[in-house]
Amino acid sequence: MSATSPHTWVLPAVVDARPWPRLSLPLPLRTLLLRRGLNEDAVADLVTPPDLPDACSHFPDLAIAVDRICQACEHGEALAVCGDYDADGMTSTALLLRALQPLGAKPEPAIPSRMEEGYGLNPAMVDRLHGKGIRLLVTVDNGVAAAEALQRARELSMDVIVTDHHTIPEPRPWMTALLHPATTPEGSPYRGLAGVGLAYVLASSVAERLDRMDAIQVARDLFCIGTVADMAPLTGANRRWLLEGLTTLHRSRCEGLMALQRLAGLGETALSAEDIGFQLAPRINAVGRLGDPVLVVELLTESDPVKTMALARRCDDLNRQRRDLCDAIEAEATALVESDAEGQIPPFLLLAQSHWHHGVIGIVAARLMERYHRPVALLAGDGEGALRASARAPQGFAVDQVLKNCADLLERFGGHPAAGGFTVKASQVHALHDRLNQLTEPWFNQQGSGRPIRPEACLSLAEINWELWAALETLTPHGVGHPAPLFWSRGCAVADWRALNGGHLSITLEQGGHQRRAVAWRCPPLNPMPAMVDVAYELKRNVWRGERRLQLELKAIREHTDRVKLSFGLQSYIASRKQDGDSSRSAVFSVTNKDGDCLEAEIDRRQVLLCEDQRASDSRVQTLLEEASLALGLRT
Repeated sequence: MSATSPHTWVLPAVVDARPWPRLSLPLPLRTLLLRRGLNEDAVADLVTPPDLPDACSHFPDLAIAVDRICQACEHGEALAVCGDYDADGMTSTALLLRALQPLGAKPEPAIPSRMEEGYGLNPAMVDRLHGKGIRLLVTVDNGVAAAEALQRARELSMDVIVTDHHTIPEPRPWMTALLHPATTPEGSPYRGLAGVGLAYVLASSVAERLDRMDAIQVARDLFCIGTVADMAPLTGANRRWLLEGLTTLHRSRCEGLMALQRLAGLGETALSAEDIGFQLAPRINAVGRLGDPVLVVELLTESDPVKTMALARRCDDLNRQRRDLCDAIEAEATALVESDAEGQIPPFLLLAQSHWHHGVIGIVAARLMERYHRPVALLAGDGEGALRASARAPQGFAVDQVLKNCADLLERFGGHPAAGGFTVKASQVHALHDRLNQLTEPWFNQQGSGRPIRPEACLSLAEINWELWAALETLTPHGVGHPAPLFWSRGCAVADWRALNGGHLSITLEQGGHQRRAVAWRCPPLNPMPAMVDVAYELKRNVWRGERRLQLELKAIREHTDRVKLSFGLQSYIASRKQDGDSSRSAVFSVTNKDGDCLEAEIDRRQVLLCEDQRASDSRVQTLLEEASLALGLRT
């Protein structure tokens, strides 16, 4: 990496300098939330989510589903819970098994193998379960698009309750009942539920109908794991239930979860969404990628501590294998990219190796997408002359639409804007890559070569303290729909830096007599390392040997310059800080046009723009000055 940042910095919009003065949050957080489009009421709901409406009033088929499952519970009926092999699907399956068994039903898991059967309910599964005497199927995290399997169930006079959050196809297949976020009213707090959230709604409704709320005593814990693991938006019902669940998750009555927490070094204090996302979820997902997903279901439904610890260790072993596989494939894929004779990386990066493992190529594709900032597809052989792929795409690129435009070259495909999968015959790979490049090139040319980085509020290193951290904690959990704040600091001296094992970077930054340690994961050092830098980062708490400290987790770093070039309309300007002001004024800066005309202004300690020049009465000039103060780091 050179001293020139590979990112394109997009600075935040100009907003009210001191919004919501009655709100007890530091100014940078208030400004940041305003830029996200929130108002005071929305911020209050973020901190303390409101009560949820009755689920039956929002899910049209919920009453039908509850009636049928209550019937199964009352008659001791066997039923199958048909899940998916990711963390969302496996936790959903375990949730319903644990809830329905004490209510009288006889549920059993039915999860297809990633390697042998692929995703979702299929006709062979339906036939197999029917042959075992099962007449009720409940899908979790899949099923809405399984038209052939659903039709087969109908032919066999089986009832099928589908709980799924993936796209509903047209025409909608037959099913006995459907629980899907898209069937709820517009603006419903249930709109963001993942599969495990729908399973939680169903289990809670059945338990309430039968007056057996004790049956779902660990359901909230499993909901928390699956929701965070599936990167569901942390808004609405997800946020309310997650905030409630995180307070007790470290004391879960689910022995399997406690075993995982002990292996991960967690469980003594309340867990965070980050603990789930980086410690627990990978151990669960690894099983679905490399092993038999029934292992996780057994782990999450077993009550014997000795057995659960043995099962958790198997999950842990598979996770280590997953990490090793990902690192090996990433190294091989990166070498393939960078060995290109002409040094040109195509707009759509497609790499194929028959020996790559299907279960992890999606993870590696995401890493390469971050590295090269373009859509990426990794293909692995299926042993039958075709290749199966996982694709990932940056924000703003719709991989599902691009695959749709390549349908004539593909055996099967699916996905959403950020990720997708497809199967292609080996003979069609080159034609497919050419098509993908043609379709991607206009988007790529518009984006430019730099990866966009969008910091949301400017901080001085002096403002990074435990008071700010405490205020930031009131806005957790962070995730999809409510990401962790991305701050930036301008003009930091590099007091020290060193490369860490694994391709990471550690930097000590200094500004105004204040020092902060910063880390950059999977980032080689700048060459040469500048003496002064601007950094964009998330604020993290690091605990090491009982000592806690705040550190910056860097997302972008660039060489600092005193002069900033601004594009405003069709004109370009140079903004520069001139001098410190007096006791009532914080900073003086200037904006100069291409003809050398200069305009001076000041930002006072209240963050108010002051300019005595008559030209500043023009609203366009006022906006230019506001943007200049932001670019120079003089405004929050």
